[in-house]
Amino acid sequence: MLFSLLEPLPPPLELALASLRQQLACLDRLVLAYSGGVDSALVAALAVEQRGEAALAITGVSPALAPHLRAEAAEQARWLRIAHREIATAELADPAYASNPEQRCYACKRELHRLLAPIAAAAAGATVLDGVNAEDLGDHRPGIRAAKEFGVRSPLAEVGLDKAGVRQLSRALGLPWWDKPAQPCLASRFPYGEPITAERLQRVAAAEAWLLARGWPQVRVRSQGQTARIELPAAQLDRALGLWAKPETRQALVAAFLEIGFSAVGLDLEGLVSGKLNRELGSAKR
Repeated sequence: MLFSLLEPLPPPLELALASLRQQLACLDRLVLAYSGGVDSALVAALAVEQRGEAALAITGVSPALAPHLRAEAAEQARWLRIAHREIATAELADPAYASNPEQRCYACKRELHRLLAPIAAAAAGATVLDGVNAEDLGDHRPGIRAAKEFGVRSPLAEVGLDKAGVRQLSRALGLPWWDKPAQPCLASRFPYGEPITAERLQRVAAAEAWLLARGWPQVRVRSQGQTARIELPAAQLDRALGLWAKPETRQALVAAFLEIGFSAVGLDLEGLVSGKLNRELGSAKR
């Protein structure tokens, strides 16, 4: 299966696409750490294009993965016709993860790649890949260090593709989810130092699912103690303020969140900002 370009690409992206195809074509067998996000989905598309049945996408499943994202990952894999497996990860059993330190993501990826390594070895020494892009390298991403320790390759970063480039390339190749919002794992909803449990993750997942079902496609529910703080894109704040100013809709929201297990709920007036909780890292260093 060859993905044809549906729109022209600027020369740098044409070169990046050619480089990606060449890199993947040179691999005998490959195993992809696949979340279903736009980055790993692009790698999956090109992996199955170049290597067919020799490409395997694997999704790590734990309470930190929102149920709707798990379903989307499986659906996208079927659309791509790439072999897909799920494996249960146990990062919550590791205090280096559950205590929610600044290096939490390292413990998470270490657990994932600990499980992927023997699968790759059993597949005739397959190369393990991930969806890290060039932009991720400049962010607070401790998980990248864990991937490197296991010898994982990051094709998107290797050819210099950032998130915008990934989206443009995905659209040109006809991938329907090219504009899919970024969806970090549910553990990212908790301030560093606040313990993470399966129950608390499921509470956040339920709150976000409630909002998704009511027409808020891009949302974060930050959990601070027993309080939920809703983050929506800034462009949607006027709509939210107008809607929840009405007693009946506000009461329905509050009642739903109380039933889920929160004791209070608020709306973040700054809007949705990716990595907002990482600001604490800068404050701690000043």
